[in-house]
Amino acid sequence: MAHAGHVGGYAILEHMSRIGTVAVFFVALPAFAQDLHITVRSRAQPFKNSPDSVTVDVPVVFPVKQTAIVICDMWDHHWCKGAETRVGLLARKMPPVLNRARAAGIQVIHAPSEVMDFYKDYPQRRAMLALVKVDPPAPLSLVDPPLPIDDSKGGCDTPESFYKAWSRETPLIPIAPEDRISDNGAEIYSFLEKKGIRNLLVMGVHANFCILNRSFAIKQMTKWGVRCVLVRDLTDAMYNPADRPYVSHERGTELVIEHIEKYWAPTMTSEQLMMAMGDAGH
Repeated sequence: MAHAGHVGGYAILEHMSRIGTVAVFFVALPAFAQDLHITVRSRAQPFKNSPDSVTVDVPVVFPVKQTAIVICDMWDHHWCKGAETRVGLLARKMPPVLNRARAAGIQVIHAPSEVMDFYKDYPQRRAMLALVKVDPPAPLSLVDPPLPIDDSKGGCDTPESFYKAWSRETPLIPIAPEDRISDNGAEIYSFLEKKGIRNLLVMGVHANFCILNRSFAIKQMTKWGVRCVLVRDLTDAMYNPADRPYVSHERGTELVIEHIEKYWAPTMTSEQLMMAMGDAGH
């Protein structure tokens, strides 16, 4: 006899045949969406003579096999203790999202900058180094307005001074065998090209610094023609409320996210991503 059903997002097919007292069960592989149907959030400026903008919801369809996640600079330690605390909170939220993404067939790339020596013997790092490089196209010329916050002093909201505190990615984020590790934009672009990946979901820190400016992150990848989306609840900004525009840290982060939505890339939430990945299993 056979039974079919769904458990925890998995399509289950059980077939039992009895020979004497022996029971044999066949369990099908998880059923996930082949395409991610997500409504991303962008910003539009209806009146060009006014700085005011409004949110715009845009439905997009990303084929799973053409989509990757890059985790930006989620280090083990940070020179700013306020930032380190918030990174720890984000790091605890990421593994369930990443596990679901891997199961759905989405590629995960770990990009903790300036610590590649730590990973030199990891197969996930060696696989990136072994790639035949693909020359990226000439970058698009895009407008790059100033940020809406003052981060000129580093943006730390606790009383510390800069030093290089990091040595690796936080161990709170597991690295799976099929993941890849790189902090080099040209390497990651080559990998995306070879895999036919056109869509890059960006999570990590910090929205006003590394998320925008690393060679593998939103500005450069957008200029190379990769479609980037920021996962906005899995990021943070380096912003001190004692600096302009004198708002809370949370509001400062929101202002940076709004800036990204207006000039660089749309955003989504991890909840939206989880729902999109599980759609075919329900």
